[in-house]
Amino acid sequence: MAKVKIIVGFALFLLIMSTGWQFASCELANYELRDDLKDVASLAAARIGLLSQSSNDDLRDEVVRRAAEHGIHLVPDQILVEREGPRENQQIFLATRYKSRVVLPGASLIFHFTATSR
Repeated sequence: MAKVKIIVGFALFLLIMSTGWQFASCELANYELRDDLKDVASLAAARIGLLSQSSNDDLRDEVVRRAAEHGIHLVPDQILVEREGPRENQQIFLATRYKSRVVLPGASLIFHFTATSR
């Protein structure tokens, strides 16, 4: 009977650790995406005249590319781009919503994430 308790306890421990690991990796990817959104929105090179300003589609493509680096699948329709202020000194706001799935034996959980450049 003691061996069965040990095996069940170990299996339960592995299940909890696996779920926690998957959730933590989703949270870390979301944090990294938020950091990348801030970088893309800042456009420091365009502000000092080294590059021309990016279009909204260029910004969306860059966000999709950076999200893919973190294992997040985004499509351009999931990315909101807003511009404020005069063209010479525009403030750019980027936001995205997406879902991540955590797989458990016999079930899966879907978590909703939102990342913004603010």
